[in-house]
Amino acid sequence: MNLLLDFLFFYQVVILWYFALLNFFYTLFAFFGLGMVARYARELSELSLKDLLEREAYLPVSILVPTYNEEKTIAHSVRSFLALHYPEFEVIVVADGPKDRTLEVLKEAFRLMEVEWVYRRALPTKPVRAVYRSLVYPNLIVVDKENGGKADALNAGLNLARYPLFCAVDADSLLDAQALLRASRLFLEDDRVLAVGGTIRPLNGAVVREGIVETLRLPQGFLERMQVIEYARAFFMGQAGWSAMGALLIVSGAFGLFRREEALRVGGYRTDTVGEDMELVVRLHRRAREEGREYRILYTPDPICYTEVPADWATLRRQRNRWHRGLWEVLWNHRVMLFNPRYGRLGLVAMPYFFLFEALAPVVEVLGYALMPVFYFFGLFNREFALLFLLWAVGYGVLLSQLTVGMETLLLRRYPRLWDWVVLLFLALLEGLGYRQILALERFLATFQVWRKRGVWGEMRRKGVGF
Repeated sequence: MNLLLDFLFFYQVVILWYFALLNFFYTLFAFFGLGMVARYARELSELSLKDLLEREAYLPVSILVPTYNEEKTIAHSVRSFLALHYPEFEVIVVADGPKDRTLEVLKEAFRLMEVEWVYRRALPTKPVRAVYRSLVYPNLIVVDKENGGKADALNAGLNLARYPLFCAVDADSLLDAQALLRASRLFLEDDRVLAVGGTIRPLNGAVVREGIVETLRLPQGFLERMQVIEYARAFFMGQAGWSAMGALLIVSGAFGLFRREEALRVGGYRTDTVGEDMELVVRLHRRAREEGREYRILYTPDPICYTEVPADWATLRRQRNRWHRGLWEVLWNHRVMLFNPRYGRLGLVAMPYFFLFEALAPVVEVLGYALMPVFYFFGLFNREFALLFLLWAVGYGVLLSQLTVGMETLLLRRYPRLWDWVVLLFLALLEGLGYRQILALERFLATFQVWRKRGVWGEMRRKGVGF
């Protein structure tokens, strides 16, 4: 009995130190994120973007759009990609064996004609059945292939891509008209840049006309509003912080710009993981470190990509379950990097952080909640521990969410209405009262489903909002 009591007391101490260290990292991310967003809001102007657009020096871009069952939104999304402000680009839509009318909608909307397309099959993929070209838009190519998953579709697009940069986007996303211009300038300014990620914003609630987001408004649903806060915190603090430290491991699959030859050198996207976006970035890091090359993988507060976020609990839980399983798969595939000084700050800081404070965080948090009744039963429960646990595990996150809302609404002015700002501030207070715990439980369950559900995406129900 004494041994059990000693263990429970020790576990309380470990939990408190765990969340104290986690919040130390959060503070660093907040510091770097606030600085980056403030500089961006002050320095980048429409005039400077116009100057970039008028220069003769630019890198052409291939936009890869993997699509499965997207008949509701695919035509609007493709039109938005075709309307981007950029001197030279192509849009390659890869229909990954859809079971609905996605391919038929594309044929009708863009007057597609089948062509004999000669290309080098640098990456193995499921068989390509046909290649189409638009009679209306010469820079639009549509690929019909057997179903192989998102990563396989992206690899098929990479095989057909002609340009030095490629941009991977989700089929249910819309890009800011100047998104490519804002991201590609970093490749022009520094030839060491391998990849650039931008900010992803929820599309739900936005006013969209002809594929262009005219006004950003808060969505009506509670879940969608909570994700506005989550996305802002993840990008303006998490990704901004890691980018500033030169250890960015995630470029979102919804929008990322890469050097095509570098992606081909490392073998393209892996098809045996649901975290293919993070896995490619980690592999780019790993190869460059092992070769001793100087390189950079960056995040910038813009460009903006708008994507539909889940509006119901079932879809949201499946999404977060998949994300967490993908994280574990990446950590396992690249476990040699963990605590390995050969990989510098990646091996000694970034990978250990994602293992200890991202992958294991829901386990520690859920067990912390679950053991409170046990502590009470054995007479070990004390108010000081409960207060510190809630402060570190929940309260500090609420404070950072408040800071994020301020960055989003005051510095970047994404939601110009005062009422939207007030609502977001209020929801940031509510985040720790159930919403966070439900998602922590889902991620907890995902930790023990990694091998059983390997490669399983799950159905993502979409409404086609904004279209």
